[in-house]
Amino acid sequence: MKKRKILAAFLALSLCACAQEPEEPAAELEKYTNLSADAGFDTVYQQTEFGYDHDLMAEHFNKAVSLFSQYNALFDIYNDYEGIANIKTINDNAGIEPVKVDQRIIDMLKEAKMFYEISGGSFDITIGSLLHVWHNYRDEGIILNSQGVKAPVPSMEELEEAAKHCGWDKVVIDEENSTVFITEKGVSLDVGGIAKGYAAEKIGVYMDGEEVVYATVNAGRNIRTVNAKADGKPWVIGIVDPGDGSSTYCAVEMDGTGSFVTSGDYERYYIGEDDSLCHHIIDPDTLKPAAYYHSVSIVTPDSGAADCLSTTLFTLTVEEGKKVLEAYREKTGNYAEAVWIMDPDQTQDEEGRLSGDYWCVWTDGISDRITFTR
Repeated sequence: MKKRKILAAFLALSLCACAQEPEEPAAELEKYTNLSADAGFDTVYQQTEFGYDHDLMAEHFNKAVSLFSQYNALFDIYNDYEGIANIKTINDNAGIEPVKVDQRIIDMLKEAKMFYEISGGSFDITIGSLLHVWHNYRDEGIILNSQGVKAPVPSMEELEEAAKHCGWDKVVIDEENSTVFITEKGVSLDVGGIAKGYAAEKIGVYMDGEEVVYATVNAGRNIRTVNAKADGKPWVIGIVDPGDGSSTYCAVEMDGTGSFVTSGDYERYYIGEDDSLCHHIIDPDTLKPAAYYHSVSIVTPDSGAADCLSTTLFTLTVEEGKKVLEAYREKTGNYAEAVWIMDPDQTQDEEGRLSGDYWCVWTDGISDRITFTR
């Protein structure tokens, strides 16, 4: 039942705005589209490729799904997998012993730590104990809301106690021995802000090395394009209207290979007894769901980076977010642009546009590439 619901929701969303369908290419190019509802990360994975060999494109899709499933198993914090040491294994052995892991886990953790440093601690995967509290309340809250009942929210005392158990100083990455050790029991890693985008990027890298004319990877709104479209037109990526979570609010043009990721408050949420919207993006300063925006979208070459940045900027003011983007540009040399959608009373004195029910702000680098449908 759960997979059918996920698939139905995805098909509804795909009609609007995650990655708009490319213009029809030259007649000799064949379009291949396929999706998997159980590849991993509790989302639908979709891939669209234009090429000349149907069997080869099917092979690309099957390999991509396999990679997505592998990364899901490695980065999972809830489930064990036979013969695989994953993030859950590391968490289970906190304060006990180092865990020998796949190099791909170490590489991901190193990238997550880089974003912790770039963001001044705003992006922090070591707050797993805090996120676990919210996860449990959210799961219960979604069920209660479905029964027409507003749900409990955790007390500040409970949140503050959980938040005590965190910190990169308690995580030891030993690359020489390929181990990761959490030195204090009660500390845990939660890589939800990077894992899916990181996996999508690795699939994109794989596709970059294959005989691909052009393609899109869509891992639950983590969009990774592969090569420029054959007709020379830019990719057009839509941002959904936060009010309904499906129709297009605005769209951004993107040339060639790149990534586009949106974090929003309209997915995975419940309504609390205090009428608060309890979504999944938690502000490490307030210990509560971040309250600035309805969505933050990032355009940058790397999908893992886009995932981290969209999560990070969701918890910061626009001004603070722009500073993080600049720090990322300086650190990596990559471009990074953002679009913030918020209620009109959250304008923060930033220049933008009132479109429909929301105020929208964007970085200068995409000023001539954003269009509105409202």
